[in-house]
Amino acid sequence: MSDETKPKTEDSWLELAKTVIYAGAIALVIRTFIFQPFNIPSASMEATLLVGDYLFVEKFSYGYSRYTFPFGAGPVGPALQGRFPDFKPARGDVIVFKFPRDNSTDFIKRLIGLPGDRIQMHDGILYINDKVVPKIRVEDYVETVDGIENRVPQFRETLPNGKSYLTLDHEPYNPGDNTGVYTVPAGHYFMMGDNRDNSDDSRMGVGYVPADNLEGKALFRFFSVDGSAHWWEVWRWPLAIRYSRLFTLID
Repeated sequence: MSDETKPKTEDSWLELAKTVIYAGAIALVIRTFIFQPFNIPSASMEATLLVGDYLFVEKFSYGYSRYTFPFGAGPVGPALQGRFPDFKPARGDVIVFKFPRDNSTDFIKRLIGLPGDRIQMHDGILYINDKVVPKIRVEDYVETVDGIENRVPQFRETLPNGKSYLTLDHEPYNPGDNTGVYTVPAGHYFMMGDNRDNSDDSRMGVGYVPADNLEGKALFRFFSVDGSAHWWEVWRWPLAIRYSRLFTLID
């Protein structure tokens, strides 16, 4: 290698390293402060969200807290508690949050109860502040389990602010269909899954979710696969993609 070629090669590697560092820094800023990708690992939000859905979460919807940062590694200390700015979520938002008892785990549920609300389930009917949340029967949700088609009763529920969404009722006598009254503490929220009989939420182990634990609002799906193909089965990818769910908004 000539003396002229060596410096040029070193300059090329230096430029490549700078490009990689800049790209990584930009990606980290976007993920921390703007949008974060998230995939759905469980059926607790069916039929709104399916296992295999990939979506973007808007990180600035409710302001920022320590949990906005990757691994909850944001600034801490008495003067840095809370959210900044403190934008309030709306009832019915689909939200990604840190599990209160294990902040290394992300959950995604729908916001049902605001601070001070009284929440109760009675005979499968949701009550907010002692008032019935209307729901109407719609077409059955059709799911396939182990190759067998199963029809699940589906309802459209409408919250007091007009937010409307679909819920599932797999079991008419599920323990979660009848609860005591939950009074949501100040600075906390009450979350529920749309798949009411298959969701660990504020009625159960999740409990009340502190405002600081909110990571962001789920906005839209950018990708979805049905699980019929492994990552290495490239030839099966076209049949595994749920094309109708690509780039769709989340209700």
